[in-house]
Amino acid sequence: MRASDPSPEVLSIESDTDVVRVRQAVRTLALRAGLSVVDQTKLITAASELARNTLVHGHGGRAELALVNDGTRAGVQCRFVDDGPGIVDIPRALEEGYTTGGGLGLGLSGSRRLADRFDLRSTAGEGTCVTIVKWGR
Repeated sequence: MRASDPSPEVLSIESDTDVVRVRQAVRTLALRAGLSVVDQTKLITAASELARNTLVHGHGGRAELALVNDGTRAGVQCRFVDDGPGIVDIPRALEEGYTTGGGLGLGLSGSRRLADRFDLRSTAGEGTCVTIVKWGR
């Protein structure tokens, strides 16, 4: 996969306002990538959930957003990184309905379902990195 932009846009996630900024930046990139309205909505929803998780569970972090191209289609890649407590049981955290924060438990599993590519890496005590990609059709 080749990136269309030489470097990602990096946005800090330290407050609710930052979550809104990430959502707006993702929308802008989705438009630039030519995603359909449905795919824009899926990507923005997934990114919003992951930004919120970065803030709440990761105690803040950053989003790295970029246009990507695999040679045949354009898309948007969103990476969410934190240095928080990490996820001890990743398979459990990806189950529908599982929550540690009192929510509906749709953040990780819902984001995985909405994205075309989903990669989660986490080490207890060291933090979490979640990368999603949504491709144009």
